[in-house]
Amino acid sequence: MHIKGVILEGFSNAGKTSVLRAIKQYQSQDESAERSVVILGEHYTQILNNKHGKFLRLSQEEHLTLLKERTEMLTKLNEWAVQLGPASRRARGLFYVLERFHLNHRVAFSNSDHIEVMTIEEKLVSLGAECILLTISPEMAEERIISRNPSEWINKPEAVKMSVNELLETQNMLREQAKQSKVPTREINTDDKDWNRCVRIIMEGNDIA
Repeated sequence: MHIKGVILEGFSNAGKTSVLRAIKQYQSQDESAERSVVILGEHYTQILNNKHGKFLRLSQEEHLTLLKERTEMLTKLNEWAVQLGPASRRARGLFYVLERFHLNHRVAFSNSDHIEVMTIEEKLVSLGAECILLTISPEMAEERIISRNPSEWINKPEAVKMSVNELLETQNMLREQAKQSKVPTREINTDDKDWNRCVRIIMEGNDIA
């Protein structure tokens, strides 16, 4: 196999973007790493997007089409490397990172049968994908939500409570959907915000204290 990849999933405050940045730094410093890297942030894969100042939500079919297009892009790149024949991992290997992908779809359209997204997941497995579900402990949820924009939450206890409930509910839904997904998934707690530790766990394949 010439290709492998990481799919970062989790609630908005779980640290996906921070981990993505740390993966880029780790990969750039690893002399044995693949030279060819594809990294797509959530704006290329998520359902809800800010388009010219207005929020646009894709339908289920529109989002499935988007996921298929991104997966096909990776498939074509891998096929090209395979056609070139054997070579070192560094020379022709392809490493990719996707932020918000199949689990994001499963949760957003949880009442669907997911037959089509399972086909996409099977393709991702053939492309060496591993899903990383980033989560926050219930006791840390409020702190994490407030920490992003503290001034927005002043004197808004009910709004904070609602956001905490949404975070925990979404995490549980992500966990349940991960169990049904074809893509192997590991859950990593990000309470300590030690993004380098998270990346070592992801890239080196085991838990590090």
